[in-house]
Amino acid sequence: MSETVISFQNFGFQYYSQAEPTLYDINLEIHKGEKILIAGPSGCGKSTLGHCINGLIPNAYRGTITGSLTVGGIETKNASLFQLSQKVGTVLQDSDGQFIGLSVGEDIAFALENDCVEQEEMKARVQKIAEIVDMDSRIGNNPHDLSGGQKQRVSLAGVMVDDAEILLFDEPLANLDPKTGKVAIELIDEICGSGKTVIIIEHRIEDVLHRPVDRMVLMNEGRIIADDAPDKVLAMDMLGPHGIREPLYLTACRYAGINVTEDMKPSSLNTLDMGRCSGKLNQWYEANAGRWIQKEQKPLLEVNDICYSYDGIHPVLDHVSAVIHEGEMMAIVGKNGAGKSTLAKVITGFLKQDSGTVSIQGDDLSKYTVSERAEYVGIVLQNPNQMISKPMIYDEIALGLRIRKVPEQEIDERVTKIMKICGLNEFKNWPVSALSYGQKKRVTIASILVLNPKVLILDEPTAGQDYRHYSEIMEFLKDLNDQGQTIVLITHDMHLMLEYTERAVVLCDSVKLADQKAFEILCDPALSEKANLKETSLFELAQKAGIPDPLGFVETFIRYDKEVRERENEAVLVQSA
Repeated sequence: MSETVISFQNFGFQYYSQAEPTLYDINLEIHKGEKILIAGPSGCGKSTLGHCINGLIPNAYRGTITGSLTVGGIETKNASLFQLSQKVGTVLQDSDGQFIGLSVGEDIAFALENDCVEQEEMKARVQKIAEIVDMDSRIGNNPHDLSGGQKQRVSLAGVMVDDAEILLFDEPLANLDPKTGKVAIELIDEICGSGKTVIIIEHRIEDVLHRPVDRMVLMNEGRIIADDAPDKVLAMDMLGPHGIREPLYLTACRYAGINVTEDMKPSSLNTLDMGRCSGKLNQWYEANAGRWIQKEQKPLLEVNDICYSYDGIHPVLDHVSAVIHEGEMMAIVGKNGAGKSTLAKVITGFLKQDSGTVSIQGDDLSKYTVSERAEYVGIVLQNPNQMISKPMIYDEIALGLRIRKVPEQEIDERVTKIMKICGLNEFKNWPVSALSYGQKKRVTIASILVLNPKVLILDEPTAGQDYRHYSEIMEFLKDLNDQGQTIVLITHDMHLMLEYTERAVVLCDSVKLADQKAFEILCDPALSEKANLKETSLFELAQKAGIPDPLGFVETFIRYDKEVRERENEAVLVQSA
């Protein structure tokens, strides 16, 4: 057994501001060179566990510690943040909170400057790392001007450039497009191969398992509920009941009546024993195969030949046209920096296009102010910190209604209902400052949903959300959509795109690359590659199982899965009644 670098012994932690502990009786050992995945629902304590490892607890976040935690032989409750930063490098979920330098290059070099590395060596190391994360062309850019995914790459580079023996990644995939996320996991895997100890805190299990991990640690309600090899944990069927999405190919196997066991090596499609799956998958498909009936659709919002450039030279949107139909839920997808968020800002009037028109039911929106457009189009931005303006959660969600002079009794009813749906009910009287990044995200979604605009645009609505809260938010959006609400989702989440949208517009390098059914896009290898998307594992599963129509299999799964979820939701409603 290799050297132990992190050791929790009967460890517990309670924030001074909380009535109950966040961590209970944690016993966990992590060895040199291991790659560990820590997963669990929001609020389970996984980020707090990470804060204990990197020294933010107790140095930045105060509370009561019980038991022992040693990192690299140092007892953390007696160590300074500086001492622990020499042992542990951290990539935070909220990239904006991690930037120090005025340029990408300065930010990557920050740790080297602290270590007094010679300037020539520093430049060479920064250049090498920037190339690895594909940010070498933006070394002179301000980090705050980058897209969410680009910011995450810079944060990754800032940690990689130093020589800490332990690397901690807190939701590294939160703001990355699928292909970039895949590359990030491959980069992390390479780092681990160089002898580093790597800890990944992430709920996107299938994406992390693109490369092998040594152990999966599942947490719930402040306790470790499983700590074992990924094959064994996945075979336990523990993920769904504890608020974590299992890989879609495993869901398909379970629908087909396959008993998934550890010896089938289910942690990856590359290792899954297809000999024990193919027959039942084919039988299931034959019994359930069917095509969707296309609904008749009426245009609502039209984007016609839009061009936009931030600097007047490089187009971010280059003659982009699209139609959003009345009552549909559709997606806008593509690589980081493709122009998705820019298109949303043009539609809402936050940015004025260089040419082209945006109209709703034939009415040109250019004649309206931003606040007037809010009566037609509401938007939830990707970064919650850019939207929140009130110190208290309730007041933030109620703000739009109060501006519109809605009676307080109606405000209370609408805000209370939305807070419950968005998983915020227990925080009704809390300050925003007490929330995590993911919880702030739910507040901003609630603050727009409560206004019920004609077209609702959500930029990465489920980023940072565990499967339970993801499902609650998306089922609520689906309910709104079923009642006629038109919804546009800008997303990197291919699962969301498959499960909840029938159609997607793909942007790539400033132009529209495709506009077709969502499942067709994720079953097109060439299109996925060009747009930095990722083929769904359902398509690969169907191919490996020898199903004659893999595209039909994916469509059938989506329809079947939707019916399963609807039955489950109905059962919950009956039970609660």
